[in-house]
Amino acid sequence: MTIKLIAIGKTDHKAILELIDEYSKRLNFYVKFELEIIPDLKNTKSLSESLQKEKEGELILKKVIPSDDLILLDERGKSYSSVDFSNYIQKKMNAGLKQLIFVIGGPYGFSDAVYTRANGKISLSKMTFSHQMIRPFFVEQIYRAFTILRGEPYHHQ
Repeated sequence: MTIKLIAIGKTDHKAILELIDEYSKRLNFYVKFELEIIPDLKNTKSLSESLQKEKEGELILKKVIPSDDLILLDERGKSYSSVDFSNYIQKKMNAGLKQLIFVIGGPYGFSDAVYTRANGKISLSKMTFSHQMIRPFFVEQIYRAFTILRGEPYHHQ
């Protein structure tokens, strides 16, 4: 199985990029992991929130094929503990998925079309984080899930 994280907009924050790179490298020992960045839209000041979400949604949906399991990182999604999330990942692997895609939306969230296509939603917290900060947090949680599944000492209960 491949796990892909799609995110809207690049980041120039060196510390964020270093953390993502560190956990991506670690994660690749367990599963094929890819991070795909969809470039920021141009001229967004002339776009309404809904039009921006719609255009971003079109770009997201171009990256997805029908057999992909598409999970949105969304504040209205289901919350998991790290152990529960590792069990969630295990069930996805047991289901024989070829590709599990998680998506971090832009600043206004997702379009209706993306919500319609999605197979689920996960919330990382009741708090709101910037869509830049979510990236290293989530890559670390995927890594943590695999260490839990392997019984490795990274996660402490």
